[in-house]
Amino acid sequence: MYLCRHGRHHTIMPSNVNYRANIWALKEENCSHVLVTTACGSLREEIQPGDLVIIDQFIDRTTKRHCTLYDGQHSGLSGVCHIPMAEPFCTKTREVLIETAKKLGLQCHSKGTMITIEGPRFSSRAESCMFRSWGADVINMTTVPEVILAKEAGMSYASIAMATDYDCWKEHEEAVSVDKVLKTLKGNANKATSILLTAIPQIGSMEWTNTLHTLKTTVQCSVILPKQ
Repeated sequence: MYLCRHGRHHTIMPSNVNYRANIWALKEENCSHVLVTTACGSLREEIQPGDLVIIDQFIDRTTKRHCTLYDGQHSGLSGVCHIPMAEPFCTKTREVLIETAKKLGLQCHSKGTMITIEGPRFSSRAESCMFRSWGADVINMTTVPEVILAKEAGMSYASIAMATDYDCWKEHEEAVSVDKVLKTLKGNANKATSILLTAIPQIGSMEWTNTLHTLKTTVQCSVILPKQ
């Protein structure tokens, strides 16, 4: 399945994306893996515009989003879910993406911490410098709550982050703009597509029973049900 989180014509801003509906729809279609792409700004000199990052951690700076499927609004999901997020992204799926990028000769960083801001505005320079001091490597507006919801749904989730620009921490660099982002994004999208077209058949041929069982068990052990 292919899903455009911002709509076919990019008309839905990050705060208004129905992340829960998207993840639930994929779950209802029996999707076991969620492979996503996301544009991002770089917070590190070594992550240059045009580079890809297979992120392994996140920092949440969102403020207006539903971050759980277990909020009492769905009759099939009762209780409170305290899902562990020490390893938010599926290690096994990430390894496939990393190895695929290497085989294709693409400039790809094998790990990185994504900080997700609410948006739709870009960061101030003070914020950008603060995020760097926190250890964030790249910045976007969509990883959270998507990665959390996928974890609650028991799905393998991995993300290809596409660096489009240096965030505004970098002085004497042209300030981030929509036009600049879109120019770099086109080339990045081709790289990410080549990874996905190669990785998806490989993922389909691999054995995932243990991985998916672990994900499902983690969810089951994370839910506190109401007392009868």
